[in-house]
Amino acid sequence: MDLRKLKTLIDLVSESNIAELEITEADGKVRIVKSDASRSTAPGVPPLAVAFPPSQLAPTTAVESAPTPRVSPLAATAETLEPPVGHVIKSPMVGTFYRSASPGSKAFVELGQQVKAGEPICIIEAMKIMNEIESDANGTVKEILVENGQAVEFGQPLFVIE
Repeated sequence: MDLRKLKTLIDLVSESNIAELEITEADGKVRIVKSDASRSTAPGVPPLAVAFPPSQLAPTTAVESAPTPRVSPLAATAETLEPPVGHVIKSPMVGTFYRSASPGSKAFVELGQQVKAGEPICIIEAMKIMNEIESDANGTVKEILVENGQAVEFGQPLFVIE
């Protein structure tokens, strides 16, 4: 589904009295659910959720799970940590962060490792496409700010290079 079309649908649901919308097309199925702000367990959580069917999620992702506080990783990082010192490599997209090319294989980079600009440092999976992320600076990996398999947001800090 076209991202512009998806954004339009989200905006329409957000501005209307509709609580839930499900659309099925030849290229996939999208379910948009407006959550009740009074039930939200974390302040600052957007009042809208988009759910994808299990076929569009990674096999290890649970579709139905117990309610947990929903705090974005970026918000948690910004609130609990001091700003990183050094060059920060940020996520260029929303997706799932992986340190290696496949489960069980060696990580692209480790703490203390020297990296060069253009060298692959991680993979971000977005819409079942594996996107190799390259370092944009020369230096030493000082910090790895994201756990393997964690969802990341656009602009979220991933690594600190010194």
